[in-house]
Amino acid sequence: MAKPMWVVPEEVTPRIVVLSGPVGAGKSTLGRNLADMFGLAYVRTQDLMRDVAVSRGETLDAERRAMQKFGEQLDTETGGAWVADEVAELIASGAAGTGLVVVDAVRIVGQIGALRSAFPSRVTHIHVHAPAEVLAARYKSRDDSGLVELSTYEEVASNPTEANVSSLEVDADVSIDTSRSSERDVLARAIAALGLSSSRSERLVDVFIGGQYGSEGKGNVVYHLANEYDVLMRVGGPNAGHKVPTQPDPYTHRLLPSGTLANSSAILLIGPGATLDLDVLLQEIADCGVESGRLFIDPQAMVIEPEDRQAEEQMKKDIGSTGKGGGAAAARRIMGRSSEVAPPVRLAKNVTELAAYIRPTGAILEMAFRAHKKVMLEGTQGTLLSLFHGFYPWVTSRDTTTSACLAEAGIGPHRLRRVVMVVRTYPIRVGNPPSSSSGQMSQEIDWDVIAKRASLDEAMLREREKGSVSGSKRRVAEFDWELLRRASELNGATDIAVTFADYLDAANQNARRFDQLTTETIHFVEEVERVAGAPVSLVCTGFDARSMIDRREW
Repeated sequence: MAKPMWVVPEEVTPRIVVLSGPVGAGKSTLGRNLADMFGLAYVRTQDLMRDVAVSRGETLDAERRAMQKFGEQLDTETGGAWVADEVAELIASGAAGTGLVVVDAVRIVGQIGALRSAFPSRVTHIHVHAPAEVLAARYKSRDDSGLVELSTYEEVASNPTEANVSSLEVDADVSIDTSRSSERDVLARAIAALGLSSSRSERLVDVFIGGQYGSEGKGNVVYHLANEYDVLMRVGGPNAGHKVPTQPDPYTHRLLPSGTLANSSAILLIGPGATLDLDVLLQEIADCGVESGRLFIDPQAMVIEPEDRQAEEQMKKDIGSTGKGGGAAAARRIMGRSSEVAPPVRLAKNVTELAAYIRPTGAILEMAFRAHKKVMLEGTQGTLLSLFHGFYPWVTSRDTTTSACLAEAGIGPHRLRRVVMVVRTYPIRVGNPPSSSSGQMSQEIDWDVIAKRASLDEAMLREREKGSVSGSKRRVAEFDWELLRRASELNGATDIAVTFADYLDAANQNARRFDQLTTETIHFVEEVERVAGAPVSLVCTGFDARSMIDRREW
């Protein structure tokens, strides 16, 4: 297992995890896995014995029989208290920290009793065991004990202390038969017994979702707030471009989270539901200088192939698709369970160029939740482009609501804290091909109407309003109040972010506070709150570092 990015907050008094069990039962495997996952101190009693021997001016051979004999000598001299004494000394010196300490392993009741006396109410004893024939088979194949082993398991088990180790199960807080549980199962059971699972009641995830037909300005909003989060995660595929206000030139993210350049210390995740264009992804990684220790891509994410893009050529004409292959790839993922589908489905874990970034994102999220880290989950496209809730067939190839974003990311709804739904003052859709083949909008208008109302330059508006991925011109419509109400309900919006306030009035471009917005704009915001049933917590007046009016109470 890889080292954790975050360590669970330490406690003032250390907790001691004591492992026991016969040779070959899996004590060391469990101890190392606990240490790797939680960053705890891992103490081997064979190392403690060597330290004691050194302090006495003696030499202790790295041979199992010598270890057994010296351990029994120490037990006789101290009544088993030597393990507790050595662990206490490590903790006092700071070498073992003040958090979790796993001791691998104890062999007699006296050792456990001394530890319980030294650390009252802080010791958890986990005993692992397996049938003798399983232990013998494991011993025969082991090669990583660090000791010169005896020739047979029977020789090991003939040692009186070793022969009595199984009796320690009576004292154990947890007993696990490792012949009936996989390595992962044993770890999961130990984590639960130690109370190390993340709290299911702690809400740490904020979702940023589009409330209209996409292009609502989600990238701008996410970029402004990214510094408040420890983990940035994005769902969807490369057909959605999120432009962010970097200097000197804006940057458009198509696969990496939009806060990548805003928060260089945040962990970046691409979840199992994503569809990946390798050329786009690798170029973004290079552009943004993202290192492998920062970005993690779930092995289950799917790769878009050239054949997928070719398959969508007709849809570009029929429904205004971006034609980036995400839909065809998603369909192939479903049908690709049959060996007859060509090309075969290729997942991220099968891509050599991505090997340095591959790691199950669920494991990263679990680490983050245990360490109380905040997660920003960025949706793509808009609610009314949902395959299920949009105006079919002028929809995208996936569901685009909050619930679907959580599912694609692999995050349970119990983690959800806020849903920030982004809406623009005038919703837009793709304009090329003609509107008849790219989806309906209520009360469509032209850009000259907006330019006149807001005192903006019409040519500037037309030049600005092009798809960040497709480059297609955009159609525009009056604000759709029924769409707002429905999208707020579908997404469970707790907050609304209103973007393009400058399209209501050019004077809003200079507003830095809510009271500096025009009276008409303030009235618009107030009505958005009434219809959506949620506060407008953010108002975006432009596309620069000072363009976000933050009204949040969280």
